[in-house]
Amino acid sequence: MLLIKNCTAIKFLFLLSLCLSCAFSFAAQVAGTVTHLSGPLLVKKADGTVKVLTQKSTVEQGDILIAEKDTYARIKFADNSEVTLRPNTQLRIDQFSFEEDKPNNDGFAMTLIKGGMRAVTGILGKRNKERFGLNTPTASIGIRGTIFIAEYVPPELSGVNDPQGAGRPPGLYIQVLDGTIFLKNDAGLLEVSAGQFAYAVSFSKPPVLLPNNPGMQFSPPVSFPAGNSQENASNEKKSGSLICEVR
Repeated sequence: MLLIKNCTAIKFLFLLSLCLSCAFSFAAQVAGTVTHLSGPLLVKKADGTVKVLTQKSTVEQGDILIAEKDTYARIKFADNSEVTLRPNTQLRIDQFSFEEDKPNNDGFAMTLIKGGMRAVTGILGKRNKERFGLNTPTASIGIRGTIFIAEYVPPELSGVNDPQGAGRPPGLYIQVLDGTIFLKNDAGLLEVSAGQFAYAVSFSKPPVLLPNNPGMQFSPPVSFPAGNSQENASNEKKSGSLICEVR
């Protein structure tokens, strides 16, 4: 009888350790870390819980990042890419998979729900360009090792109700600072290169190039560094009319 009880206990401990091992193995990979903040940054987790993030907080696949009013936030990802959120922005990390020695497992996808962001490509976006993408309500964005700014103005925040929209119509606004991106939706595909602006009003209408800055403003605090290199800052200065204060 004692032997049976001991065997049962051993089996229980074995199953418990196996379950704990599986739980840790399936834990979400840390996608990135918050490196700079100018105000409140919230995260809505995949299970629906909402938390306040601080500098050095980590973000994971499935997180929805919410930059509050007056908040700029920079997140550096594990592959050395960077995303800076402007105030009143929501960005979801749909997928993040990166192992430096396993490029076949790469995957990085985000959704800009509303607001604006500046993205700097890292290792993943350079070695597996087809596996990096940004989705928005009016178009998806593919990249070729680049720096770009994306701003989505939802219909309910267009015009005078958009604090940073300068009376713009709803839709997706893009500027490329370096490299090339592709705007794609059900109606067409558009290549956008460094120094150009583009606009996509809906998935049913093709994206178009704009002749000049449509009113995009992206001015993170002076304490936010320019990016991954001095060359990036130089490209921004050459880009023309974009208001982007990064010193």
